[in-house]
Amino acid sequence: MKELVTRHKVCEQTFELLPEKAIYWVEQDLLIIADLHLGKAGHFRKSGIPISDLVHSKDMLHLNRLIESRKPRHVMFLGDLFHSDHNQGWLTFKRWIEDQRETTFTLVLGNHDILPTSEYRIKNLDVVEELTIKPFKFTHIPEETDHYNLAGHIHPAIRLRGKGRQSMKMPCFHFSKHRGLLPAFGEFTGTASLKVKKEDEVFVIADNQVIKVN
Repeated sequence: MKELVTRHKVCEQTFELLPEKAIYWVEQDLLIIADLHLGKAGHFRKSGIPISDLVHSKDMLHLNRLIESRKPRHVMFLGDLFHSDHNQGWLTFKRWIEDQRETTFTLVLGNHDILPTSEYRIKNLDVVEELTIKPFKFTHIPEETDHYNLAGHIHPAIRLRGKGRQSMKMPCFHFSKHRGLLPAFGEFTGTASLKVKKEDEVFVIADNQVIKVN
């Protein structure tokens, strides 16, 4: 089945907004992903809450399929790649990324990326606090910059209302005048409802589609 591509222009650059909750920047052949939170299930288990690692296996399956289908030159993680301290989940991811020999990766560190520096020493992974590729500045936590800011951290969502009292909160891409927010790629994450202004542009992910709603 042919993929339905939702394209959105930001600063005269072409973004493909993907139902996997990622952005493909066409001109740079760059795949942008925020907030995988790998290892979060193990973090909960340490607190006595029985959460299966299968939730992360599904995320890695989606990520792998996305890279195989898109074949991007480069992949950028906008922070919170790994939610916790060192565990088996990180070793699994490390082996996976080392196998991606045709792709280079960048991790923009997030507040949950707390592993020792030595753990991030992977041949095809660069680790930075922030990154500017004009006209954009990439950060994990949204910030005011001289460039258009692309960030994660918030796990943006909006609530859509139907007939009567029906409503549903759905993850979204959110673009304001100076900033774009990516939805969390990881399934085992919460979401935060946003207050949307009239001039904002919002795209929700629903039924494996990306749909503009504002």
